[in-house]
Amino acid sequence: MSAQRVAIGVDSSTQSTKALAVDIDTGTVVGEGRAAHAVSEGAGRESDPEQWWRALGEAVARTGCADRAAAVSIAGQQHGLVTLDAAGRPVRPALLWNDVRSAPQAAELTAAFGAAELARRTGSVPTAAFTATKWAWLQVNERAAADRVAAVRLPHDFLTERLTGEAVTDRADASGTGWWGPDGYDRDVLGRIGLDPGLLPQVLPPGARAGVVRAGMPLREGALVATGTGDNMAAALGLGLTPGRPVLSLGTSGTVYAVGRTRPADPSGTVAGFADALGGWLPLACTLNCTLAVDRFAALVGIDREDVEGGGTVVVLPYLDGERTPDLPGASGLVHGLRHDTTPGQLLQAAYDGAAQALLAALDDVLRAGGENPAPDEPLLLIGGGARGRAWQRTVLRLSGRAVQVPEARELVALGAAAQAAALLTGEPADAVARRWRTAEGRVLEPVPRDDDTLERITSTLRRARALQEVPPGER
Repeated sequence: MSAQRVAIGVDSSTQSTKALAVDIDTGTVVGEGRAAHAVSEGAGRESDPEQWWRALGEAVARTGCADRAAAVSIAGQQHGLVTLDAAGRPVRPALLWNDVRSAPQAAELTAAFGAAELARRTGSVPTAAFTATKWAWLQVNERAAADRVAAVRLPHDFLTERLTGEAVTDRADASGTGWWGPDGYDRDVLGRIGLDPGLLPQVLPPGARAGVVRAGMPLREGALVATGTGDNMAAALGLGLTPGRPVLSLGTSGTVYAVGRTRPADPSGTVAGFADALGGWLPLACTLNCTLAVDRFAALVGIDREDVEGGGTVVVLPYLDGERTPDLPGASGLVHGLRHDTTPGQLLQAAYDGAAQALLAALDDVLRAGGENPAPDEPLLLIGGGARGRAWQRTVLRLSGRAVQVPEARELVALGAAAQAAALLTGEPADAVARRWRTAEGRVLEPVPRDDDTLERITSTLRRARALQEVPPGER
């Protein structure tokens, strides 16, 4: 009997690192590990990249397979700005995707090129989430730190380089920086924000090998290392996603995306025109406030997150960290329509509704941006930490009017990374590995009539409250 072949996939996310050891032939998870991260509070959102490295070592050790895995791949939170000195050590904590302090720089970059031109060049109109705006913020606000920078990396690049010694990235995660397009790094954008392209990693083609694990690392020396990718792209791999199949992911952030046949370029900025990890495209809309914001409302009213009630007319815009979709980086949470008879459960349900509405409103735009005609009969794949919550499931069913499928497989980002690692050994495309592992299978929840009254109430409230949520130019 042949020895079991194992690949490890790593998900280095905002809150923690998760690692899955997977049997390459069957897709069976044979070990898993987790280690927490710390994120700063206050005006910004920052993390020390060194803690990601320590967490990676702890998580892969807890799989029990670190010493025998034949291949590994690392998926990471998108957009984060990691700045390294000449010794490869962080100059300062990484600026995370949900740090919105660079909103003025996003506006300046868009004004300099025009929204349509940036969408044409890079696929996206940058918001405060994008890496390009964070570098521009650093240049303005921490010039001494910026002057010490010898290398700029994304979170998954930093970890891959530590393992292999190779300064590389992949096209998918690079597409979320705001300075990469199909022809490579955009030197005009880089020039505008004052970033030397020599500080950036090489962009490897899909399916390439980043290198091998060096001696003294948390994994077996000589194990193959895939390019890695961004977390949303890894989840798409983990599902074995085919074109036009919509996904809604409920995590710290909320995302809705689909594999597209054509390159997106949405000048409105609603849809980010990301590349996928296979050579295609992954149009995506993202919100900053999702499960954590809803849980915060549950804590504020003192009830469990599942104790929702229907009825009432209260509207919650749960923009506790500012917001990206709609693009309101200076926004705060807003409650409208509160009455004497509003119950805590109704207020909590309104928070769920407000978080889900922005994602569902962008769904058809996402599909069209990738060259797909919206197909309302196609079940919506519901993934992420919130996907198994009954209140989340019922909310998405009610506000989408679609059937919803909840895959049985968990930790799809790490599973997608494992599929990418396995593909180095089998020669298959990574999504074909995931389909062979049957990762997307799960219960289908039948559709219910769409709650258009609630959707219109939220849309109307947002329209009328927008002036309150905009940050006046003098206060930026």
